[in-house]
Order: sequence, then structure tokens, then C-alpha cells
Amino acid sequence: MSTKDFIEKDYYKVLGVPKDATDAEIKKAYRKLARENHPDANKGNAKAEERFKEISEANDVLGDPKKRKEYDDARALFGNGGFRPGPGAGGGTFNFDLGDLFGGAQGGGQGAGGFGGGLGDVFGGLFNRGAAGGARTQPRRGQDIESEVTLSFTEAIEGATVPLRMSSQAPCKACSGTGDKNGTPRVCPTCVGTGQVTRGSGGGFSLTDPCPDCKGRGLIAEDPCDVCKGSGRAKSSRTMQVRIPAGVSDGQRIRLRGKGTPGERGGPAGDLYVVVHVKDHAVFGRKGDNLTVTVPVTYAEAALGGEVRVPTLGGPPVTLKLPAGTPNGRTMRARGKGAVRKDGTRGDLLVTVEVSVPKDLSGKAREALEAYREATAGEDPRAELFQAAKGA
Repeated sequence: MSTKDFIEKDYYKVLGVPKDATDAEIKKAYRKLARENHPDANKGNAKAEERFKEISEANDVLGDPKKRKEYDDARALFGNGGFRPGPGAGGGTFNFDLGDLFGGAQGGGQGAGGFGGGLGDVFGGLFNRGAAGGARTQPRRGQDIESEVTLSFTEAIEGATVPLRMSSQAPCKACSGTGDKNGTPRVCPTCVGTGQVTRGSGGGFSLTDPCPDCKGRGLIAEDPCDVCKGSGRAKSSRTMQVRIPAGVSDGQRIRLRGKGTPGERGGPAGDLYVVVHVKDHAVFGRKGDNLTVTVPVTYAEAALGGEVRVPTLGGPPVTLKLPAGTPNGRTMRARGKGAVRKDGTRGDLLVTVEVSVPKDLSGKAREALEAYREATAGEDPRAELFQAAKGA
């Protein structure tokens, strides 16, 4: 904010008080206007936000006796942009562009009106604000938070809505997020409301850090709230119903935009990150977008072939045709019976055949198996194994 802007602005008019108003009257007017125009009470209202900045700026000057005197002296000297010369100058008002005066003295000597080197020395620290003045009380984004949820295998595949109880920092309800008992904090004089301070690091570089006095808020409570101790934030517990999309996997981190900590001064909320844990299933497994299942078959089904019914997750069984001579461990595919993909399609169900060897045989079954052994006595299934071993 330039010196010219400060001289031309009528802070008394901004607060709606007369020029001879007492400190108490100024404070009362500021609190009333700040409460009405605070960004937390006017979310999304850009006009109210700008009005709040003007009110805070006016209070920052008029609420400080030293700054107020300097401001009054400056206004009296320049009379709203008209310089009034002393006796012998012809009387009346000599109007000129204030930008010419504050642009610096020409030729390095005495400038217009007899002021050398600009007016910074005349008005002290009142106008030493720089570009930071326009960034006061900016909206502040809420923090991101993280939570965890444990799903059953079926919930992970099909999707589920689950309750999540979270504890996070939120605007203090006792002071409406202002940090002040009366709801009227003042602009931090250290960072001038930006929430940041800049320090030199040598070599022409500078670093920006959160303001140590206001902790990055840009505001300081004159009468700190008993609940939040002036921070404007308090611990809040809430339960949310969160929709977990279909097809999530164990360990996946899901981002839910705008479900984190609420922002300050009309700023957007942070995000919620949910880490998913998935329980094992007694029957089904998973490989990427495909589900897996092991299906036992009899020796006769594997040798002679046939149709085998296979269970699916959450749906009716499917029937797979088993070719004659199917070896143990062979994997077949049931298309479209797997996990849900991002595009809404489904993976497959991978069915692995496991030949089941009976522990107890009835009389007829044993006789039939003995007859089979005699019929295949000349065959050696391990002949190729030994031949390959010799070659190796």
C-alpha cells in the first residue's frame, strides 16, 4: 500500500465514526463491522471479504494512538490531495498529483514543497507497508487429514459406504473461528495480515516463513478465546459417511477432495486421505483386476473331462467345460467375473484345477482302480523326467 493511498483514504468514514471519536468508540465500531463482514460468516462473498480488509486496515491505523496521530497529521498537511502552502504563496489551494511528490525528489535535492528524499522520514512507520498490505487476511486452505478403514474382501470388490470417525482441527465454535472472545481480532502488526514474514539469506536471496507472532493466521486476538487460546482452531470430532469405490486394493490410498479440515476466512477445506485395508477371503484371492479360486475335481473328471460348477463372488455359479486329460494345476478363465476396473468393466475369474485324491475307497472303487492300474502297467509317467535328467 503506497503512502498516497493512505493519505487519500478516509479511515474514519470506513469505520463510520467522527474524526474526534474516542478510542472506545473506534474499537466498538470496528468490532461491530468486523463481526458483520467476517469471511467465516460470509463464505464466498467477495464483497464482504474486501470490506473486512478495509475495516481491518482502518482499525490498524486508528486503533493505534501513534499511527492515528501520524495519519491525522498527514491528512491535515495534504488536505485530501490539495497542498496548502504557507504565507506568501498566493493563498488558496495548489493542487498537484501526489504521485509526483512521492515519486522522489528530482535531482537528488529538495523536492516539491521543500521535502527532500521523500516523506518516509516524516511519517515514520505508518506508511512502511509495501506490497504486503494488499494481501491481508487472505483465505487460508484447511489442512489435509488421513484416516484408515478396514473392508471385507467383498466390500473392496463391490464398493461400500462406511462411517469414519475423525478428529481434526476445525474453526472454534466458541469464537466462530476468530480466536477472539468478542469475534474481532486485529491484523497482526508483524506480518501486516499476510501470515508470512520475509528474511534475507544472503547473496540477494530471501526466504518466506510463517509469521512467528500470529502463527501464519494474519490475525491476533486482543482478548483470546478461552477454548482455542486465540488460535481460532479447536479439536473437533465428527463422523462422516464415506463412499469407497469398487475395486480398491489392500494398502490403496484414496483422496477425497474437500473432506479434510475446514479452511479459514472463507478458504477451501483440505482433503481427506483414506488408507484401505482389505481382509482375506476364505475362498477367493486377487491378482490385480482378476479374482482367483481353486476348484477341486475328481480324477475321473480330469481324465475323462466334463462340466464343473464354479462359485463366483456375490453372483450365481458359472459352469466351465473341463477338457479330457486336464492336468492338475491347470488354470481356466471365467470372463467378466473379477474385480471392477476404473472404467466400470470387470476383470476375470481365474479358476485353477486341483485333482482331489480320495483318502478312503469303497470296494467297487478300489476294484476299478486296481483294474485301471493293471491296464496301464506298461506306462511310466516318469520316463521323460529321468531322460531329461540324464541329458542335463
